[in-house]
Amino acid sequence: MAFSNGTLVHPAYFLLVGIPGVGPDVHFWLAFPLCFMYALATLGNLTIILIIRMERRLHQPMYLFLAMLSTIDLVLSSVTMPKMTILFLMGIQEIEFSVCLAQMFLIHALSAMESAVLLAMAFDRFVAICHPLQHASVLTGPTVAKIGLAALTRGFVFFFPLPFILKRLSYCRTHTVTHSFCLHQDIMKLSCTDTTVNVIYGLFIILSVMGVDSLFIGFSYILILRAVLELSSQGAALKAFNTCISHLCAVLVFYVPLIGLSVVHRLGGPTTLLHVVMANIYLLLPPVVNPIVYGAKTKEIRSRVIHMFSQGGR
Repeated sequence: MAFSNGTLVHPAYFLLVGIPGVGPDVHFWLAFPLCFMYALATLGNLTIILIIRMERRLHQPMYLFLAMLSTIDLVLSSVTMPKMTILFLMGIQEIEFSVCLAQMFLIHALSAMESAVLLAMAFDRFVAICHPLQHASVLTGPTVAKIGLAALTRGFVFFFPLPFILKRLSYCRTHTVTHSFCLHQDIMKLSCTDTTVNVIYGLFIILSVMGVDSLFIGFSYILILRAVLELSSQGAALKAFNTCISHLCAVLVFYVPLIGLSVVHRLGGPTTLLHVVMANIYLLLPPVVNPIVYGAKTKEIRSRVIHMFSQGGR
C-alpha cells in the first residue's frame, strides 16, 4: 500500500484513530456531540463576523481583530471537525497522504495565525488602557489591516516548509496516525528515517511563533495590570480590566492546551490517551468557546444577537 518516490517510501494513505481504547459503538455516539460542536462553532463565529461586518460602529480595532479570530476559528473547525465526524460516525479511517499533509499544514498555520491575532488583541487592550489618548492614532484602519496581513503571512511562511520536510522522509513502519487528525509531530513519528531536521525545525517554529507571542501577551498584561492598579477609582479599575476578560479567556483556552500538548509530546514515548485528549481540546475548544465568551461578555454583540432573535421570533 506504499509507493516509492526515488529512494523514499510514502504510504498511499494514513489511518486515523479516534480515541484510544474506545470501541466503534462509543465512537458512533460521540459523533453526535461533535456535530453539535461543529454547528455551534459555525453558527457562533459566522454570527460574530456578520454582526461586525454589518454594524459600522463596530468597525473598531478590538472588533476587527475579533472578526479575524472568528474567521480563523471557522476555517480551523471546518478543517478538522467534518473529517472527525466521518471517522466517528462511519468508521472511515483512511486519509490520503497528500490530504493528510494539507490538513496538517492548515492546522498548524491557522493556529499560528490565531496566536498572532491574540497578540494583536493584547496590544489593542494595552494601548486602550495604558495610552487611551493615542489609541485612535496608533491603531488606525490601515494599521489593523497590515497586522492582519502580517499574521496571515507569518503563519503561511513559517509552516509552509512542513509538508516538504515530511515528504523527504520514508514511512516504512505502521501508517496509523494516533489522533483524529494529522499533526506534524504525529506523522514524523511514523518515519523510519532520520527526523533530526523535523525535530529542530518543529521546536524552532513553536518557540519563535507561539513562544514569542505568549511572552509578549504576558508582558502586555503585566503592563495593563500595573496601569489598572494605579487608577485612583476602584470602579474605573474594574471597568478597565473588565474589557480584557473575554480576551484573557480566549488566551487561556488557546495556550493552556497548546502548552500541555507541546510538553507531553516533547516528553517522548508512545502516544497515550492524554496526548489525544489534549490535542482534541486544543483544536476543538477555541472555535466553540470563543464566540460564546465574546457574545456573552461584549455588550454590543450581545445586544445585537438578542435583537436578531427577537425580530426572528415575531
